[in-house]
Amino acid sequence: MTQTIDNGKLLSAMQAMASQASGALKVPGKTSEHVDFAALLGRAINHVNDAQMTSGKLAEAFERGDPNVDLPSVMVAMQKASLSYEALKQVRNRLVDAYEEINRMGV
Repeated sequence: MTQTIDNGKLLSAMQAMASQASGALKVPGKTSEHVDFAALLGRAINHVNDAQMTSGKLAEAFERGDPNVDLPSVMVAMQKASLSYEALKQVRNRLVDAYEEINRMGV
């Protein structure tokens, strides 16, 4: 199972990340500006989990000697999983920092 990079998907993913970074967050199925943060965070966690599971399955297939899995695809999948985990960890750290700062405020 050799993974190829689909330029159209890559471009759309990059555009989605750019719009999220600029604050123009669009959530599928939502017409108002209200964003369900818990659902958004849950989807992000599931995405990271899926990336890690895919990475593990590719690594196992490569270790078994599957001719359809090459080393570069395994390394790319592992790097994607690592980067998505690190990004999620940074979001968690910032949320914890914000929570602690709010707790320090005098009400």
